[in-house]
Amino acid sequence: MRINEFFSSFIKIHILHHCEKEEIYGVWMMEELKEHGYKISPGSLYPLLKNLEEKGLIRYRIEQLGKVKRKFYRITPKGKKELAAAKTKLKELIGEILN
Repeated sequence: MRINEFFSSFIKIHILHHCEKEEIYGVWMMEELKEHGYKISPGSLYPLLKNLEEKGLIRYRIEQLGKVKRKFYRITPKGKKELAAAKTKLKELIGEILN
């Protein structure tokens, strides 16, 4: 599935959802999205993560794993508010579309 602005919004919500549940990292998120039919490259995912971080919706910490440094992302309080608002709007939309 080609990632465009429309699906980018779904992916951002998906990222916030998982960052609320637990810390995530990029490669894991790409695999998770793949299970849902999104084929996303690092060149598309990492700018989305950076954008969410710049907006204050997620934050990261860096962990050294052997020779590799990995960023682990977690939702912020602002991100939790945005995710809750998005869930409310999604419920309204799904209810309208499916009824």
